[in-house]
Amino acid sequence: VQVVESGGGLVQAGGSLRLSCAASGRTFRRYAMGWVRQAPGKDREFVAAIGWSGNTTYYADSVKGRFTISRDNAKNTVYLQMNSLKPEDTAVYYCATDRVSRRALLVAVREYDYWGQGTQVTVSS
Repeated sequence: VQVVESGGGLVQAGGSLRLSCAASGRTFRRYAMGWVRQAPGKDREFVAAIGWSGNTTYYADSVKGRFTISRDNAKNTVYLQMNSLKPEDTAVYYCATDRVSRRALLVAVREYDYWGQGTQVTVSS
C-alpha cells in the first residue's frame, strides 16, 4: 500500500489550503482514511477521519468547523480542505489508512497502519 500526500505549503493566518492524498495498491473505496499532524516537538495528533463509505466523518475539536475531509473513490484520493488557518495549525500533515477493510472511522493515531511521508503546512501570523 502506497500513500502519497501533496498540497502543503506556506500560507498566512486566515488563509486556506487543500491537501490531497492518493492511495494505491489495493481497492481504495473499502478502507477508512484519515489525517494526522505533528508539530515540532510534539506527538502526532489526530486531525480528521472519513469512513470507507464516505458517509461518516469525525474531527478533532481543534479543527472542527474549519477543516473538511472528503474522498473521491473514483480518483483513489482523500482531501483535507483547511480554512481559517491559524499559526497553531503549523505541522507536518500525514495521510494514513487502515489495514482492515470496511471499518467506519479511525479516531486514534494508533489505529492507523499505513502512512504517507507527510507534507509540511506552515501558517504565518
